Amino acid sequence: MTPSPRSRFSLYLDLIRWNRPAGWLVLVWPTLSALWVAAGGFPGWHLLAVFVLGTILMRSAGCCINDVADRDFDRHVKRTAQRPITSGQVSVQEALAVGAVLSLVSLGLVLTTNWVAVAWSVPALLVTILYPFTKRFFAMPQAVLGIAFNFGIVIAFAAVQGEVPAMAWLLWLGNLFWVLAYDTEYAMVDRDDDLKIGMKTSAITLGRFDVAAIMVFYLLFLGLWLAALAPLALGAIFDMAIAAALAQVAWHWWLIRTRTREGCFRAFRMNHWVGFTLFAGIAGGYLLH
Repeated sequence: MTPSPRSRFSLYLDLIRWNRPAGWLVLVWPTLSALWVAAGGFPGWHLLAVFVLGTILMRSAGCCINDVADRDFDRHVKRTAQRPITSGQVSVQEALAVGAVLSLVSLGLVLTTNWVAVAWSVPALLVTILYPFTKRFFAMPQAVLGIAFNFGIVIAFAAVQGEVPAMAWLLWLGNLFWVLAYDTEYAMVDRDDDLKIGMKTSAITLGRFDVAAIMVFYLLFLGLWLAALAPLALGAIFDMAIAAALAQVAWHWWLIRTRTREGCFRAFRMNHWVGFTLFAGIAGGYLLH
């Protein structure tokens, strides 16, 4: 029986993880933080809309690409066996078409900014496409994911300032360590299944040092952002945000210390609060400047 349009639409929503906003929230908060820093405060409604919608659309497109690339692996993993492509409910061609449409709409949004931002969006798309395939041969594919996720910071500075200054790259590097932290937590959930199917992940590569490495990644993330933003003198509210983020890192250690699937998955899903905390500190610091 041919599915009704509504059920087909529902499958597409599942494909792009619409019911799992944690995936785009960890992208949007550092992007908005960079946007605020680049603009010296509120960047205006146009850029705010472009980057919020663009982030959601590109994360959704990335899900389509990822699931196409991983369709033969996902059926062997408990958490992913029922994804629409793996279960045969959505074809590869459909998924690629959905991903292409979302990418084009996102490109249309970037085209309303400037040519520098548009130029940086090209490597952003290419790395997004490359990432799923690195899980076959690269010991730390989470680093490639971090590069893909961090382009929002670069494009935000480019859209506001027409260039990407040193501060942006320091934020970029710090955020790379955050992605390594939370995506290693995510990889710890599937480690047993990934070992059986030969998938490469940071959780497997780090082995018994996984929890310690995640804590180091978090501290490098916060330390680099603190160093990058120190010249802005954002005040006590930003300092409080850093302290609150450190408290969350301690809570993450508590969740993942025994390496249970439930604890690691909960830690991953809660990561967007770390990003929100820093954004709130930055936005609040400019508001009270």
